Amino acid sequence: MVQINPSMLSADFSRLAEEAKAVEGADWLHLDVMDNHFVPNLTLGLPVVESLRKATSIPLDCHLMIEDPDRWAPRYAEAGAGSVTFHVEAAAAPVRLAREIRRLGARAAMALNPATPIEPYEDLLPELDMVLVMTVEPGFGGQPFLDVTLPKIRRTRRLIERHGLPLWLQVDGGVSLETIERCAEAGADVFVAGSAVYGAEDPAAAVRGLRERASGAVARATAR
Repeated sequence: MVQINPSMLSADFSRLAEEAKAVEGADWLHLDVMDNHFVPNLTLGLPVVESLRKATSIPLDCHLMIEDPDRWAPRYAEAGAGSVTFHVEAAAAPVRLAREIRRLGARAAMALNPATPIEPYEDLLPELDMVLVMTVEPGFGGQPFLDVTLPKIRRTRRLIERHGLPLWLQVDGGVSLETIERCAEAGADVFVAGSAVYGAEDPAAAVRGLRERASGAVARATAR
């Protein structure tokens, strides 16, 4: 099932509750948490997540681009995030962390930077609910999509199917009407889109357009 997750990194931070309402019909709200250490940018944190949880019924998908996720990721599950993503490059004990996130009632997800291969982490897949393949270098919105990540999306999908796991495969970075079909055909089913949604005149219509493009690509790939 195709899911569209608008990234609030491209939203107006002074109007987050209103920006959440502007994308009603989206599956999740994607919140990029950056600490200016793991990535060279500083965004929102726990207080914003807690406040936004009260302001919207759309579940929150928190993507932690931070150092020491082993310490902080469980706090986001406690704050109301429905899904918490940690970067495997930053996690000291990813299996223990994934289990703790799940114990607290959230979905556990593992993110991979563009240059990080999936194969060394194949044995971790049963501990997860989602894998995020970054399709830009993490840290800033509005970057162009990196086609070099498409083979990794395909390999990740093959590993998920080989193990018969119900994992979602998410892509984040440069996702637009021009690139979403390539991602869907490669095997992704959860799509994070920032400027393609919040840069549109009608964000809700942009979500519908992205869903239509991705769903069509998935149907074509399945038929083949």
